[in-house]
Amino acid sequence: MQLQATISKRISEALQALFNITIDADQLALQPTRKEFAGSFTFVTFPYTKQAGKGPEQIGQALGEYLKENAKEIKDFNVVKGFLNLEVEQTEWLSLFRDLMRNDKYGYGKDSGKKVMVEYSSPNTNKPLHLGHLRNNFLGYSVSEILKANGHEVMKANLVNDRGIHICKSMLAYQKFGNGETPQSSNTKGDHLAGKYYVQFDKAYKEQIDELVAGGMDKEEAKKKAPLMLEAQEMLQKWEQNDTAVVDLWKQMNGWVYEGFDATYKNIGVDFDKFYYESETYMLGKERVEEGLAKGVFFKKEDGSVWVDLTDEGLDEKLLLRADGTSVYITQDMGTAELKYNDFPYNQSIYVVADEQNYHFQVLKAVLKKLGKPYAEGIYHLSYGMVDLPSGKMKSREGTVVDADELVQEMIDTARQQTEELGKIEGFTPEQAKELYHTLAMGALKYFLLKVDPKKRMLFNPQESIDFRGNTGPFIQYTHARIAAILRKAAEMGLKVDVTAFDSIEIMHEAEQEVITQLVNYGAVVEEAGKLHAPSVIANYAYELAKAYNRFYQEISIFNETDEQARNFRIALSAMVARFVRESMSLLGIAVPERM
Repeated sequence: MQLQATISKRISEALQALFNITIDADQLALQPTRKEFAGSFTFVTFPYTKQAGKGPEQIGQALGEYLKENAKEIKDFNVVKGFLNLEVEQTEWLSLFRDLMRNDKYGYGKDSGKKVMVEYSSPNTNKPLHLGHLRNNFLGYSVSEILKANGHEVMKANLVNDRGIHICKSMLAYQKFGNGETPQSSNTKGDHLAGKYYVQFDKAYKEQIDELVAGGMDKEEAKKKAPLMLEAQEMLQKWEQNDTAVVDLWKQMNGWVYEGFDATYKNIGVDFDKFYYESETYMLGKERVEEGLAKGVFFKKEDGSVWVDLTDEGLDEKLLLRADGTSVYITQDMGTAELKYNDFPYNQSIYVVADEQNYHFQVLKAVLKKLGKPYAEGIYHLSYGMVDLPSGKMKSREGTVVDADELVQEMIDTARQQTEELGKIEGFTPEQAKELYHTLAMGALKYFLLKVDPKKRMLFNPQESIDFRGNTGPFIQYTHARIAAILRKAAEMGLKVDVTAFDSIEIMHEAEQEVITQLVNYGAVVEEAGKLHAPSVIANYAYELAKAYNRFYQEISIFNETDEQARNFRIALSAMVARFVRESMSLLGIAVPERM
């Protein structure tokens, strides 16, 4: 924020002139003045008492008087203990606002020359997307958009987990219990159909374990020797040997699942530039394992399994290839990392994966470093906490997950109910109303899941998320719709929204200054969100901006204002708020309605 930088420079000059204290302006911290005191920015004087040889209040008073006399930006000041609160001249606020209206980028978005790949979603083809996947998808999409806004070239990637023992479990259960059922014959989405058989496998598998335990076998042994598990392992080996029947079944069921995924992605508003499939990467991963053996950085055990010793990295020994020659997750990820870098020579490769996999990505980075890969340093795990519900943790194999499609429909139904109760769809056609319900539902869902710091585990409350009051998506969406209505009215009255519509304003209200403060901070907020990979920073900004505007709307008249300059300024201010709400929500993947 240019004004903040200028004031910091003035304070630096004042410290030098009054107390012979030399400190760079960028080392001086300003913070927003608390609402109960007059002022826009606050400077804390406590750290300078020793150098100045004065008390904190004396320093604040002396600085305030100096700035009021020598800095044209400062209108007045007050000192509360060691806090110097500075009031900014009205002309500065107007100047800042005019700059905003003329500037499309607000100080961010210059081409950084940096390439970033963001991998997110990463579904398994043995089950549909669930609530946890929604946080993953929304986080990955939003981080991608935020990084683009920071001037990076971004590729959005999706690594589909389309092979492995879990996939074989669904396939085997379908083979045994499916009776030729298809998505068409059962009127079921393909991903839901595959998930149904994954649950069936687990049920039958547990029954077999219980039978073996009842016959006197140890439970851990029973888990390994249950016939269904042995058959699933045999199916995986056949798949890796390219057995025709197994591969044909795999292609058929995965095809059903992809159609289901595509429908869900379209409905929740996320997309990808590139898809990777583990079935196409694991062989390259095996080649890297062979490379590591040849270099002597990996080793074989007596049973033929391949390992890497990472104890010097503070980790432990890690399996890279099973004794039967089948790959594990890390093998596939080694191959995928190379493919990704070949396709898009990135500076950073972000993996949006739950915090349960923190260790896995430490290992991946360490393994690739041992192999001397140039892309190892760029690996970054964007770890996020799990999503809980009041009912507890979700388990897909037990069929206790919250299905993403069902949750989205529940949100749409809730949006419809609350919107109709509040009477916010007057004059809408059925098609327009349907679109509004979907917009509000996705706004509520995305905002609720993104407003929390990614690292934090969270509890999702569907009812709370769709409230039109408080820190919610619909509250911000409704603020935009309110402004859109104001701008339509202004257009009908023939009023302009541009910098030539006002020259000066006799009195600028505190609520107007607060809105401008929020607006001019936008560039810094986008930059911070990019550095932290945290959409929550953008979400908080959108909420604070909407709150500031609603205060302005409640306290200050627009169309009843008799001063033409003031009225035109307030219309222009409203237009800029709408624009920044729209842009910030867009970075979260959220659409805002023009009317409600």
